[in-house]
Parts: sequence; C-alpha cells; structure tokens
Amino acid sequence: MDLPRTPSFRLDGRRALVTGAGRGIGLALAAALAQAGADVTLAARSGEEIEAGASAIQWAGGIASAALLDVTDLGAVQRFFAERPAFDIVVNNAGTNRPMTMLDVSEADFDAVLDLNLKATFFVTQQAVRAMIREEIAGSLIHIGSQMGHVGGANRSLYCASKWAIEGMNKAFALDLAAHRIRSNTIAPTFISTPMTEPFFEDPDFTRSVLAKIKLGRLGTVEDLMGAAVFLASDASSLVTGTSLVVDGGWTAD
Repeated sequence: MDLPRTPSFRLDGRRALVTGAGRGIGLALAAALAQAGADVTLAARSGEEIEAGASAIQWAGGIASAALLDVTDLGAVQRFFAERPAFDIVVNNAGTNRPMTMLDVSEADFDAVLDLNLKATFFVTQQAVRAMIREEIAGSLIHIGSQMGHVGGANRSLYCASKWAIEGMNKAFALDLAAHRIRSNTIAPTFISTPMTEPFFEDPDFTRSVLAKIKLGRLGTVEDLMGAAVFLASDASSLVTGTSLVVDGGWTAD
C-alpha cells in the first residue's frame, strides 16, 4: 500500500523577507524561516539590531542578511523591491501600538498606528506581489495580525482598528492573488512576551486580567509563533489562503 506523504515543511532555495525583524516576534520568525532552509532578509529601521540578528542566524548555520528599510517610506519600499529579485515569502511583522482610551486618541496617534500597521503592510505587499508575478513565483504572504483583529479590547481602539483591517485586507488579497498562485494568510497571536509588551506586564492587575482570558494560563512566547510561520510559508499549507491562524491560548474561543 502506498501511503500519502506529508508535504515538506522545508524552505530550501526560497527567499524570505521579514519586516520589523530587529527583535521580538520579527527576529524569531526570521530565525524560524532560516532554520527551515530559507535565505532570509531581515528588514527594519534599526540597523544594529538587524545586523546582529542576521549575524546570529549565520552563526547558527542559516542564510541571512540585513537591510535597512523604513516601511512607512513608500519611495524607499519601491526602491527596495526594485533593487533585488522577488521574494518567495514575505512576512509583514512591523507594527506598533499606542494603548489609550478612544477619548484620548489624537490624529497623530491615529496616523502613527494605522500608517505602520495597515498602510505600510498594504504597500509592502503590493510591491512584493508585483515582483512575484513578474517572476512567476507562487509565493506566500504572512501578515502578523492579532487576536485583537478578532475581538475588541479596552484601550485598544487604534490597534483593533488596524488588526481588524488586516484581516479583511488579507481575505481580499487572497482572492485577488489566487490566480497567480500567491497565498495570503495572517497569524493572530495573543499577548506575546517581547520587549514591546514587557512594560504592560509591570502592572500586576493588567497581567492578571490577561491571564484570566488566556485559557492555557500563560503568556505567549515568540517560540509559539515560529512553527505557525514555517507552516504558512511551506508546501504543507499549499491549500491554505485567506484565513487566520489564531495562536491565542483559547482567548477568542470564549
């Protein structure tokens, strides 16, 4: 009897881009893709961090390089993609948050969060996809959303607005790009312990409220997201597009 074979999770010979890759989730996802065999470009505004990250990946036996890129500078984004071959995998990870009640949100706050989390993601993806189509690459787009793109949260109006928009945009991308064999999906994490979130957990009441909603009883770690990224980047998810892989410890199940 011939048994079916599990599709490969390996990414050998594929080129991957991870934005916001200097630390936290972005660095972890870059490492995950490199560990699966991809040639990974770490992009961010923080040159020292991405150089250090790329060096660490190389030291561990992976293939990686660093590229300075401000994803909110659309001219720079266009030049970035024009100067190099198309990527097979693009991970839109760059993002920010300004927690506050909606009553206190200024126009500057709105623009800062939506321009990075949503607008930059759209136009990075557009440039990446144009190159994929030109080079006839069946690519994988992975957008780092959030559980807050599936539920609401107090003092998270801007973040929720951007992450709900990412979910809708992702589905439309999947429909627009299916004919080109380009897949688009999101990863939607719960609260992950990173340098960006550590200050939030200095408040014990906030920490207790978060852990009460994560049914598995612990904060997420960057390692919890690494397998999800490799899955969505690889042939193992070749029929998966237009959906969200929610890594939230059960938060949104309630």
